[in-house]
Amino acid sequence: MGCVGRDPAPPGDGDDGMSTNAAFTALLEDSAEELYENAPCGYLSTLMDGTIAKINATLLEWLGLTRDRVVGRMRFADLLTVGGKLYHETHFAPLLRMQGQISGIALELRCVTGERLPVLVTSAIKYSRRGEPMLIRTTVFDARERRAYEEELLRARKAAEQAARESEKDRVRLQEALAVLQQSLLPAALPRVPGLLTDSHYHTASPDQLGGDFYDLFALDDRRWAFFLGDVCGKGPEAAAMTSLTRYTLRGAAMHDPDPVAVLTTLNTVLHERYSAGDPRYCTVVFGVLEPDDDSGGFSVHLGSGGHPPALVVRAGGGADYLPTPGGLLVGVLAQASFVTARTTLRPGDTLLLYTDGLTEAHTGPGASLFGEDALRAFVGGLAPDQVVPALRGLLGDFGDGLTDDTALLALGVPARPGPGERRAERTPS
Repeated sequence: MGCVGRDPAPPGDGDDGMSTNAAFTALLEDSAEELYENAPCGYLSTLMDGTIAKINATLLEWLGLTRDRVVGRMRFADLLTVGGKLYHETHFAPLLRMQGQISGIALELRCVTGERLPVLVTSAIKYSRRGEPMLIRTTVFDARERRAYEEELLRARKAAEQAARESEKDRVRLQEALAVLQQSLLPAALPRVPGLLTDSHYHTASPDQLGGDFYDLFALDDRRWAFFLGDVCGKGPEAAAMTSLTRYTLRGAAMHDPDPVAVLTTLNTVLHERYSAGDPRYCTVVFGVLEPDDDSGGFSVHLGSGGHPPALVVRAGGGADYLPTPGGLLVGVLAQASFVTARTTLRPGDTLLLYTDGLTEAHTGPGASLFGEDALRAFVGGLAPDQVVPALRGLLGDFGDGLTDDTALLALGVPARPGPGERRAERTPS
């Protein structure tokens, strides 16, 4: 006999179908109460006076309390720490009554074990159909991981602040060390030259960088005085080392042969031999010799320049002119370098001003052009010998951020002859 055919099994029949139906049945039988009790967050409902009317098992487990001990016997505020209870009474509860709901408030629960449990609390008032408040529903989220994260951030912030304080102390110490080193590259004080007013100033563009500007004034014999002012390339320890070498070379060469060309040639040889291999460096410098001039009552000046901005002579009559030294090469670049010289006489009331290019290359304002040599000549024109450096010191301060490079100043002036009945003022060189 042949087998009688059977219709296909309806959906849901068979082993797979029975498993699927069982799963749906289980979901349908899973009551909302069970979801409430075992939710990953705490739930509780309180009367309007705060008395707990309902609380889920999750929150009870966090607190270590039993339902009989809590429901109808405790208020929500009783679950909080002392500080949390105070905040609840003074801020949380009043805001909730005013707004009807409040979200994400950080509080701390007090567990049976004494542990303080950080939580985030959200509460909302449930109203009757007539608009009367009936109860308060509150959701409590465990904020221990968030608290740990915040504490770690706080520790990191404190560590960063401490590091910043230490860094600032290190920066101050570095600035103090740089200032001491910078001063060691300059004369502690200019010597007193009979019949001459001398003044100098060093303006640091940045206290965090060691500059390479330098100057000096010293006696060659009982009548002649040598002076120089210059600027080495670069900044930092390397520039300081080159500055020191340059100053001592100039002094030593001047004592051997004070002729400006001879002195600059010796310096050029020393710097080229020292820096030509691998670390080429150079400097600009003006070197000169002063000698009393009996005919004028002032001083004769013989100077040479190696690529440095020209010296400026401020005349007693009110004008100012540059002492041109064109063609002088940078010192230390070439093995053989040519240097040019110039001569002038400083008469009573005249001043010889030497400066580095930080002054003339300063910006007079945001986006403005450089200060320049013409502006410098106009600025110092008419100033007396004892007024030149103080006026320029104020000008350098006024440049502010426009001054991007250090500036050294050296002024050598002959006091003006006193008029009839006047007494010549004595001034101690600075």
